[in-house]
Amino acid sequence: MPQDRRGSWPSIVEELVAALAPHPGGLRRWSVMRAIRKSREAGSREIPLKLESDVERVFRQFCRNDSMRASTRTLFCRLPEKAGEVWALDANHAGFGEGPSRE
Repeated sequence: MPQDRRGSWPSIVEELVAALAPHPGGLRRWSVMRAIRKSREAGSREIPLKLESDVERVFRQFCRNDSMRASTRTLFCRLPEKAGEVWALDANHAGFGEGPSRE
């Protein structure tokens, strides 16, 4: 039964996209985690102790220029021109973003 309920919940990738989509300039890692926690609280969803580790792992799996990337598709990137750890959707590769495609 728990598997059935989980199937209707958004995956961590979907949660990351939802947190980052409204912010084309990116968000600091801390703000991303806060947005995901708030979303889970609003939906009365479980917030496991290892949530931040899971989110970080998934971000890195789909992050451009990350040594842990397991997927051939990049969805996210770190913005090096910003101070601190700023995460963003990789609009050039993921098909997300407000502007026209550069392909």
